[in-house]
Amino acid sequence: MSNTALLERPAVRTSAPSDAALNSAADLPAARSPRGFALYVGLDEIKAAEAGVSLPLLVDALRRTLAELAPGAETHATVALAPHGSGGRDLDVVRLALQEPGAIARTKAAAEEEQADEDGGVTVDISRKRVLIDGESASFTYKEFELLQYLVLREGRTIERSELVSALWQAQDDETPGERTIDVHVRRLRAKLGRYEDIVRTVRGIGYRFDRHADVVIRYGHGTPSPDRF
Repeated sequence: MSNTALLERPAVRTSAPSDAALNSAADLPAARSPRGFALYVGLDEIKAAEAGVSLPLLVDALRRTLAELAPGAETHATVALAPHGSGGRDLDVVRLALQEPGAIARTKAAAEEEQADEDGGVTVDISRKRVLIDGESASFTYKEFELLQYLVLREGRTIERSELVSALWQAQDDETPGERTIDVHVRRLRAKLGRYEDIVRTVRGIGYRFDRHADVVIRYGHGTPSPDRF
């Protein structure tokens, strides 16, 4: 599969720059200034053909447009090659193939997360709504995950049974538990945690709590916007 990436110098804009772009340029140290930009295009040869174009044709068209707008612009085009069947968005494959720093950093972080899963312990993945125990996906019900998540997100605070009931069960639910019934749900949760059951602590006469634990990794997901979004 082939994907096209264009590296253009100096910077050329065909429309008014966004406020974010202007602020970013203004924040650069005085000793540095923009010298160009990189435009990554995620498009393989099959998709290009379906659109009635080819990668060389697109490269040529973009170069001619730049020559008209900024005759002094220097341009360089390269093709990102990736193994057949590479998963993920075309654009992400291109950026990784061309060693774009942000893509490399994300790939490294993902590899480290996978390694952490294999190393054992409990991973509570908030973004994917799942729990891994010693690298294996645990068969938590939706309500069991909600219960664990509620405690984890309030680390260090004892949560009363009444709060758990009001937070996790709606008044119209068919089986809204009493405060003591929460104990049954916690016992089931602990049973699935196996040898890590003690990460959910009982505070006698009050409720339950989760404290920071060496065997537990909490994953909140990545909210950093992709730099290709303007």
